[in-house]
Amino acid sequence: MRERGKRSIPSFLSARQERASRGGRGKTSGWGRVLPILAACWWLPLALGCSAKPDPETLVMIIESSPTNLDPRVGLDAYSERIDSLVFDDLLGRDEHLNVQPQLAERWEIPDPLTYVFHLRRGVQFHDGRRLTSRDVKWTFDSLLEGKVPSTKAAAYRFVDHIETPDDWTVVFHLKEPFATLLWNLSDGAMGIVPYGSGHEISRFPIGSGPFRFVRAEQDEEVVLERNPNYWGEKPHLPWVRFAVVPDATTRALELRKGSADIAINALTSDLVLALEHQPNLEVLRGPGTVLSYLSFNLRDPILMDKRVRQAIAYAIDRTPMIHYLLRDFARPAYSLLPPESWAYNPALPRYDHNPELARRMLDQAGYPLRNGVRFHLTMKTSTDENTRLVAAVLQQQLREVGIVMEIRTFEFATFFADVTRGEYQMHPLRWVAGNEDPDIFEYVFHSAKFPPHGANRTFYFNPQVDKLIDRARSTVDQQVRKQLYAEIQQIVAEDVPSISLWYWDNVLVHSRRVKNLTLNPAGNYDFLRTAELAR
Repeated sequence: MRERGKRSIPSFLSARQERASRGGRGKTSGWGRVLPILAACWWLPLALGCSAKPDPETLVMIIESSPTNLDPRVGLDAYSERIDSLVFDDLLGRDEHLNVQPQLAERWEIPDPLTYVFHLRRGVQFHDGRRLTSRDVKWTFDSLLEGKVPSTKAAAYRFVDHIETPDDWTVVFHLKEPFATLLWNLSDGAMGIVPYGSGHEISRFPIGSGPFRFVRAEQDEEVVLERNPNYWGEKPHLPWVRFAVVPDATTRALELRKGSADIAINALTSDLVLALEHQPNLEVLRGPGTVLSYLSFNLRDPILMDKRVRQAIAYAIDRTPMIHYLLRDFARPAYSLLPPESWAYNPALPRYDHNPELARRMLDQAGYPLRNGVRFHLTMKTSTDENTRLVAAVLQQQLREVGIVMEIRTFEFATFFADVTRGEYQMHPLRWVAGNEDPDIFEYVFHSAKFPPHGANRTFYFNPQVDKLIDRARSTVDQQVRKQLYAEIQQIVAEDVPSISLWYWDNVLVHSRRVKNLTLNPAGNYDFLRTAELAR
């Protein structure tokens, strides 16, 4: 769950503008008339760029900001975790359905709910030639849990009591209480294994066992990696990867068009992507993603505490024009906090498809008849992001059609998010990034024990049945049982509507044609660099 590029915390909604060449059917809308002008305005400077001859040995990937900390025990932002996953190996990986898979641990057993036994691969070396053994795994987690390396990541392993290493190739985690999410928290960038004795210096000179080795990093400029020739798995084809930090979106597009950069993923507006896909030297690769945009209600509000009102608002909202006109169809409708790729996703949930007539009837039944064309007033708080305000403006119009007058109040993100955390809002839009890939997110977001500051239940949702189901799901290791429990949780939450899932954003990768063998996964991480090749 990350915010503005960070994982494990929420992030603000950022709807994207669109170009009108994919305008709506029938009459041209206001969006259809305005957006071609916007596209033309940014294209002029883009067309003035001159090409640059690329290094045949180095792939240049654009990122929006520098990683905050390349110590895998500390770095929480997306760039830290995704670059770390190339430099460090985790005990476990994840497949396309977000199931955990072997990585450093070839196999594991769970003899009882409090004991997890992992068997390590043999022959794995760190980049400095040291052998990776169970002692390194134990040090990685002990240094975190004992505070030798202070980090908020320690909270993810709070139920670990102690770790044993009966031999060089066996690691045993002993838990204080059952915690089915442990395996997820040991996988795919969550916690890379560092050499025994590693302290704070690892953030400056990362030494892992992953497919790429760290070369250098300069804040707000670049991070450079090279191929690890001794990698235990399939060796990368790329000799060098340079992550170039380019904060401005138009400049990122220029670098791609000129040929001085090879790849950018989820780093361009929809309009920029649509224009760049017509460039002869570029291609666009697109796939389903897991990032979720949603709208939350404050259930302590005297109007919004009525479930019928929340359901009516859900029926009043029409995702289709927003996805088509604002997001340029680079998204798909969402009906659950979990993405459809998750093993725990329930596809049989109630859907609040656009039905303004039903919304009006439900509001009448809830005791809010029309008086002079108005039922009641609401306020939505948002960030000052321009695209966020566009989404809010569309929602404002749609709610007005059923008699709800919504005022939009915008704030700088820090102020906006502080108000949300304190419960000083009626409605707000936000975005979940990465955290919603594991069903344990339901405990963090919907359990009554997770009201702020103890968690992210910022809607103040309380349903004793949901609490019980969440507690059961977190304490069993049988995935089929957990799947059934989470299906029931999703069903109840969908009926209660503490928040409205709007859409999942697509992963969009723009790359030069000299880069081959690229694949996307739903998480939108950098695993494609493991298989990418540069054409000669």
